[in-house]
Amino acid sequence: MNRIALAVLAVIAMATPGRATAQNVQQQAYESKRAELVKELQQTQSQLAEVRSARLQLAARIEMVIAQMLQQRAQALLMSNEQNALQQLDAILTSSQDNLLAQRDRFTSIGDAVRQRSGAMLVVLLRADSSTSQPMLGAATLQVDNAAVQDRTYNATANNALAMGAVDQLYRSNVLPTSHTVTLQVTVNGTPMTQTVSVNASGETVTYVQFAVRNGQVVPTTWTSRGTTPF
Repeated sequence: MNRIALAVLAVIAMATPGRATAQNVQQQAYESKRAELVKELQQTQSQLAEVRSARLQLAARIEMVIAQMLQQRAQALLMSNEQNALQQLDAILTSSQDNLLAQRDRFTSIGDAVRQRSGAMLVVLLRADSSTSQPMLGAATLQVDNAAVQDRTYNATANNALAMGAVDQLYRSNVLPTSHTVTLQVTVNGTPMTQTVSVNASGETVTYVQFAVRNGQVVPTTWTSRGTTPF
């Protein structure tokens, strides 16, 4: 019996170290596998974080591109509206210009018709009295209804002609049958002089205004005529 008990104990003692060794191997395999899985998990989480970061960057770029496209679209629409507005304004200005030209032509035609129908004509003459000492005329300016219509400069030849009885016709034109103001500014013997005359032009009548230089003075004379009219 004692021998049997000793043998059993010996077998148990010999079997125990082998069992412990197997457990150690399994533990090491588990730890190695666990470490590998943890490492893979960490790598996966890192990759996931990178993917999320890339996704956010891509989303930001997409939003920026969309914002730029919207801005460009808005600018294009704004430029289109401005261009349309400019085209409409140009059309309005062109139409207004055409209307103004048409109105001007219409008023011109009406004025011509009125003048032709009224038949009033105004003639302004300048002469020098040859019975007195010869005056020397210089620059002369004629105004009709406060508008300059003629400028003259008399040289020696022109003064000689006036002294011999020549008459200088300063103005001849159709006018409206109404009152008109005729003003002559002329230099006589170096002295500037101004003479103003108001006349009433009648229809189908020639109204004459003559400025005569006598004794160094400008003397106006007016008369009308029907027999020598071009009507």
